[in-house]
Amino acid sequence: FLRTRPGKNCLKLARNVAILHSDSSPSLRSHLRVLFRAVSNSSGIMTGICKWLLLSSCILGHVESFTPSIHHPPAAAAAARSLFPRRTNRNRIRALHSTSDPEEESARLKRKADRIREEIRSLEKALGDKPIRRPAPVPQPKKAPEAANPLKNKTVLVTGANGRLGSMVCRYLLRNYPDTEVVAAVHYVGEATTRGYGRLSYEVGAEDGVGQIGAIWSSDEEPGGYNAYFEATEEMKSYNLQNLRVVEVELLDPIQCGTITEGVDSVIYCATDFNDNKPRAVSGLNAAFLFRAIAAPDKGRVDVEGVMNVLGGLKNAKQGKSWERRNNAMANAASMAAAAGEEEIRRASGANMLDGPDDPTSFVLVSSSAQSFKDFETPFGSFHGIKREGERITEFDFPSLSHSILQMSRFDDNFVQEDLNVNTAPPIQFNGEEDQDRVLEMTKRRINRRDAARAAVDALVDSSLKGKTVQVWTDTRG
Repeated sequence: FLRTRPGKNCLKLARNVAILHSDSSPSLRSHLRVLFRAVSNSSGIMTGICKWLLLSSCILGHVESFTPSIHHPPAAAAAARSLFPRRTNRNRIRALHSTSDPEEESARLKRKADRIREEIRSLEKALGDKPIRRPAPVPQPKKAPEAANPLKNKTVLVTGANGRLGSMVCRYLLRNYPDTEVVAAVHYVGEATTRGYGRLSYEVGAEDGVGQIGAIWSSDEEPGGYNAYFEATEEMKSYNLQNLRVVEVELLDPIQCGTITEGVDSVIYCATDFNDNKPRAVSGLNAAFLFRAIAAPDKGRVDVEGVMNVLGGLKNAKQGKSWERRNNAMANAASMAAAAGEEEIRRASGANMLDGPDDPTSFVLVSSSAQSFKDFETPFGSFHGIKREGERITEFDFPSLSHSILQMSRFDDNFVQEDLNVNTAPPIQFNGEEDQDRVLEMTKRRINRRDAARAAVDALVDSSLKGKTVQVWTDTRG
């Protein structure tokens, strides 16, 4: 019995021995002797049993030869039960009913309740009438609401995307508006041209990928064939190149312009025939522009007819989405007929007829200020005359499209820093020699192309520039 479960059985046996002695059983002495012999012949954990038995025998008053010297059955039984209690519900019930005098127990509980009440009174007296000062709750900073993105889920067409300014506009849109689709329209001349997308590819970061060039004798179907290819890396995720779509277009062809403007919400027009104030075919001996000028001399000018073609295509594309808004605008315009003339009605109601309440500006024209460069005569007109004609078409010929016209100061990427504050001011008409000093001051205005690209994109979402023509610059030089 002891060897099977020595620890637990030892406690049970010692408790039973104590209770047997308290009940004055005549077989107590023989039980103790048998138990003592079993303990004396064991080692290890069995020696612990002996300690428990000696402790119980001391409590019961039997130290010498297990012979009783003092006999107190009730006290001995209580002591044994306190040393070796059984954790059973029966013992708990017995303890509840063990009180001999219910009145004495009631009096004891009453005294305890009075003592608790006295402690409460003393505690209230110590606290006094002063209110308890609790620490003020720490105000949690409110999360600033996310700024609304007016270009979210919009499509922006950038003409002249392979030029210096147009490629930077594409880069700024992709990096700062990740939820916007960018359609980069590059100039198409023909299969014989050698023009590529080098500047656009460099600006948007497409050349940062990992490239591979196959052997010259490898076929096109083999991995890494003779055509080189590039794959995007993990670091290029912020470039958002998945939002870029490149299309080739001849801006002097109205059909092609109508095709590329389908589904477009806004246009940033950066295309131009000029390099500074000189035609590109003359200033850079550009074969592509020379070919176009010789092949079709009557096709027109990108800064005039090209602007008209893109505006016409954009208007047709947006009309299908805005019949309801257009009807509401016309109803409001009719109510104004008694108080305003036809021109005022057209400006007030027609300017935003094809735009929703949260839509960005439909057309941003990047032009040149009159004080940036000297005039230059071409077979199709003067430099300033061509620029002003494109602005006039944008402002008056398509009143149903919202617009902003940015007259850029002279570009300077070498001596003008980037990320400067962009200044805007309405153009000034100068008359007489008394304004020569002001004209000279305005000729010193400069702007870096990256800041010009930022200003062009910001004009899409700046409602204060809608319907306005402003001059743009960041610094003065000279």
